[in-house]
Amino acid sequence: MAAESSARTAAAPTAPPVTHLRVFAPLSASRASGPVFTTELCRDAGRFAELAPAWNELYRCSRTATPFQSHAWLHSWWLSYGNRRGLRVVLVRRGTKLVAAAPLMLVHRPLPVLVQLGGSISDFSDVLLHDDCTEAAAAALATSLAGLARTAVIDLREVRPGAAAERIFACWAGPRRKLDDSLCLELPGVPMDELLGRLTSSRAQRARAKLRKLDALGIEERVVPKDEIPAAIGRLLELHRLQWRGRGVTPEHLSPRFADHLIRSVRSMTEYGDARLTEFRLSGAVVAADLTLMSGLLEGGYLYGADPVLRARKVDVASMLLRSGARRISTSGRATLSMLRGDEPYKHHWRPETVRNQRLLLARPYLAPSLRLLVGLAAGRDRAAVLVKRLRAGGAGG
Repeated sequence: MAAESSARTAAAPTAPPVTHLRVFAPLSASRASGPVFTTELCRDAGRFAELAPAWNELYRCSRTATPFQSHAWLHSWWLSYGNRRGLRVVLVRRGTKLVAAAPLMLVHRPLPVLVQLGGSISDFSDVLLHDDCTEAAAAALATSLAGLARTAVIDLREVRPGAAAERIFACWAGPRRKLDDSLCLELPGVPMDELLGRLTSSRAQRARAKLRKLDALGIEERVVPKDEIPAAIGRLLELHRLQWRGRGVTPEHLSPRFADHLIRSVRSMTEYGDARLTEFRLSGAVVAADLTLMSGLLEGGYLYGADPVLRARKVDVASMLLRSGARRISTSGRATLSMLRGDEPYKHHWRPETVRNQRLLLARPYLAPSLRLLVGLAAGRDRAAVLVKRLRAGGAGG
């Protein structure tokens, strides 16, 4: 599905250098009232790599950011999935400090559209706004994005409620639309005993029995250190393949470019405390692995793999992973244990909160027809999905 790693590295995207779009004062203040905002458009992958220190500082100061807005995740994604000429990263500085960023890419589907970096393998997308000047930075970034969107609609998928991108949407001067996107399920970041307390007494009793079985088997867990990440990612993906063998694994999860992306990004994110790879051992052998991604407010289980031997021994892998995550998040100060995208039945056993991601569409006035076309296409896909679901349900019932 993808070229070999060495070929991808040699073909790293190249494009014209950074472009200075404009210099302007905050929309609500004069130039004399404080430092002006300056905006740059980064179109070069090498320059994007160099932004890591400033980007990381902004990421730490952006309260609503998720792990999918970290520089390590986005830059690694670009190296594996980006096109050659599409990089469009908008940067806003106040004085010398980076206070806003929008990681975008220009694509043609077939209309020109500016989409977020991270693509379909990222559960959330967003822009970054510094907590010290959120409103002013949002206004400055919206103005810059309007300049960038002269020939393309901005299409932000999988925006979590409360995300910084909502501020851009709120102050956008042109046509805009907000649509529903993927469903996510979330639990509070509390110890396992409190999660068990959310269940009915009978269901909690069954869950405790499953956890006692894990203890009786002697399954041990170990957090993988940074230097061992490449080999551990290989074990994780192999366990993931075994777990889904014959049951319709997501093909992209078995592709070389996905493996390369995880190795690059997770190694760096582990160093900064934004990722945790945990292995579970039974009699000395790794029988399960879980990759958790973290930011200031939340953490979420991104990908896991389990040896079918656990299923044969009637081990509840979901309970094992949840207990491990609850144990760690309850001491971290993070408020949300996200199950990320997906409405799988096993997630509902724990009575999670349902959260709906959003799709934000922004356009200049003369591109309103393009925006309406994208909305129509989205509605058509939604109707088709509902029809397919009904047909499958009818087939199952028959």
